[in-house]
Amino acid sequence: MVLRPINNIKADRNKTISRKLFRENVSWAKTTLGDRLGSAARNSLMALITFGFSGPAGDLQIIDGNWYVTHTGLIRLARRKRCNGIRVEAVETLSDSAANRFVLKATVFTSKTSSGFVGYGDADPSNVSSLVRGAEMRVAETRAVNRALRKAYGIGICSIEEIGSTPVPTEKFPPQKATGNRNGSGPKVRDRLCQLIRQHQLDPELVKAYAVDFCGTKTLRDASREQVENFVRGLAEWAEKDRNALICQLNSYERPKQKVVA
Repeated sequence: MVLRPINNIKADRNKTISRKLFRENVSWAKTTLGDRLGSAARNSLMALITFGFSGPAGDLQIIDGNWYVTHTGLIRLARRKRCNGIRVEAVETLSDSAANRFVLKATVFTSKTSSGFVGYGDADPSNVSSLVRGAEMRVAETRAVNRALRKAYGIGICSIEEIGSTPVPTEKFPPQKATGNRNGSGPKVRDRLCQLIRQHQLDPELVKAYAVDFCGTKTLRDASREQVENFVRGLAEWAEKDRNALICQLNSYERPKQKVVA
């Protein structure tokens, strides 16, 4: 009986996991895009698989055929890599709180002996969505941490939160109180929503989470037809005017946990 080296067994196991993760990501990307995934995007995805990123889990986003990593994906990667710590501090000489302009510096320590990997993030009313107006400092922090983590672990693609966006001219519709009318969204409204998701390559689960928050109800079924129509109309306008800002907003919602069937 010939015993295989433990290293070879681990290598085979990692290859199996990588192949499975690649198939899951490709399937998710095709569902999101609504068409075939281009060869360039597939090749880029192969490189991203080595980091253990999962699109269905919210680690990745694809816009116009280009991959972007999310803050969630980077934080999960840092946890898997057993990151020793992250330090964030404001760069006061470049910040102006009166103008809501902030520049933050993040330092990632991959180990106890690491000298640190530095990344800077900036945010002001001109490069954030109107939905997060007033939260520029937190946006700058996220961007700084993302950039530092990408440097620390050698990730060349940009994170979705680092993309500057033009503020949306129209603000988010204020949530309406549920009227108790459970007529549902109706086939036409539902079809329009599905069309928007396919057209703009949006994540269906995150759109649903945003819709529930927008309508101010516990579930989407509790929302009235008027509430859902207002949501779909607002979503369509936002997607046309500033899709990147919409993607950032959707990424702020937690993906619903899937129930495990025994």
